[in-house]
Amino acid sequence: MKLFSSFIFLFFGITASAQNISDVLHFSSENTQGTARFQAMSGAFGSLGGDLSALNINPAGSAIFSNHQATFTGALYNNKNNVTFNNSPTNSGITDVDINQAGGVLVFNSSVPESDWNKFSLAINYDITQKYDDEIYAAGSSNEGIDQYFLDFADGVAFRNIRLNEGEFIEDAYLDIGSNVGFRAQQAFLGFQAAIIDPVNVNNENNTTYIYNPDASYNNLNQDFIRTRTGFNSKFTINGATAYKEKLFLGASLNFHSIVQTKYDEYTETGYNSNSDIQRITFDNLLSTQGRGFSFSLGAIAKVNNLVRFGASYQSPTWYRIEDELSQRISSDASNANGALNFINFNLTNIFPRYTLKTPGKLTGSLAFVFGKDGLLSFDYSYQDMSQSKLGPSNDANFSAVNSTIPNQLVAVNSFRIGGEYRIERFSLRAGYRFEGSPYKNGDTIGDLKSISTGLGYNFGSSRLDFGINRTERDFTERLFDTGINTGAIIEGVHTNATLSYTVNF
Repeated sequence: MKLFSSFIFLFFGITASAQNISDVLHFSSENTQGTARFQAMSGAFGSLGGDLSALNINPAGSAIFSNHQATFTGALYNNKNNVTFNNSPTNSGITDVDINQAGGVLVFNSSVPESDWNKFSLAINYDITQKYDDEIYAAGSSNEGIDQYFLDFADGVAFRNIRLNEGEFIEDAYLDIGSNVGFRAQQAFLGFQAAIIDPVNVNNENNTTYIYNPDASYNNLNQDFIRTRTGFNSKFTINGATAYKEKLFLGASLNFHSIVQTKYDEYTETGYNSNSDIQRITFDNLLSTQGRGFSFSLGAIAKVNNLVRFGASYQSPTWYRIEDELSQRISSDASNANGALNFINFNLTNIFPRYTLKTPGKLTGSLAFVFGKDGLLSFDYSYQDMSQSKLGPSNDANFSAVNSTIPNQLVAVNSFRIGGEYRIERFSLRAGYRFEGSPYKNGDTIGDLKSISTGLGYNFGSSRLDFGINRTERDFTERLFDTGINTGAIIEGVHTNATLSYTVNF
């Protein structure tokens, strides 16, 4: 249990790092995870079905199964990031192994021979839809310092709210300011106590304007930043589907989503002028996020003939309830209070009020050509309007401000997936391609996503072993802080999944 963690609840205006457009998209996105066969064909399963991860695209797919089946999947994740920050290149990345899918389906044939509704299926499935494990390392030189971060928050904050009262411990003041005044004042308090910023008029307790500490002078700074994320976004699906004359397949799913993420930032700033009282500043943040969500999906698959299939599906918005906890620590070699800032560390936790996130719904149309036992070719197109994302509660001024900017910055995302499979006796060879447009109007903050995949499978008769690998590339810009330091790190991200699945029929 974290010390003092129950003593701070920020009921006032909050501008926390998990409540902006960037993180709206972060928690809205889903990668091509799931079974090895699904990944090897880039998730192009909207009109195919017959795979448990295909339920994420079209819930009618479970009625394609001809017998009871269970699949278990493990994956090796690798993220590599080529980072450029203020024209200085660095490299970073992370590798992890996890169980990313498990599920099963029961297929019940009609006991009434003359019934046209000849099959019913019931499925449950667990998928990790997005793996958050990643590391970004940025290093470079800049004329923007961390003082700008604290100055932005301090603007408009009365000086009396960030001073230590007589006999007050610094950690108690940090918690009290956060609880009773707000996040902005709390950040200003950190900057002042670390001797990074000063009030313009130190003798006026109502002073609301600040400057950087004149004894902390710089022209160009060396900045070193590491952001490490761990966690995942998962989906637990309960699905039912039915078949009409083995020509039309209808299905529906209830989806229960879970977000678990830890984001740890380490920031170090050096390079101050030789006559400066400050020569080094460190500022670290630890943000823990947990959320629960719900969505539903509806879908249909039609067999036009033995060759052609069409599919259509609707995935509802996902309604999340999210909670954040933030811990901070800061130090500078010119801070006052004789090292009292050491008591502000990761044992003190800001617990923010629960907030909501509604991600937009998604429409998918699909077409597949099935060449008997020789193989297949499948196409999916999806449309999701990211400008319809919403944060809540709606009566919170900060969330309203973010919601008003979302339509100005975000657009509808068009996605294309193509997958193919060729069978040679018991072997199956697979490949796929995926494209997803940028959710930003400028196309630069997050660029287009491009992914290729391949894999193979071997059918033992009563069971099957599949292997898939996909490589995804996407460029994006990551800001070190939400305010103050405006230059972001430009990142060329490469994500690779190597996946192994075992499927058993029973």
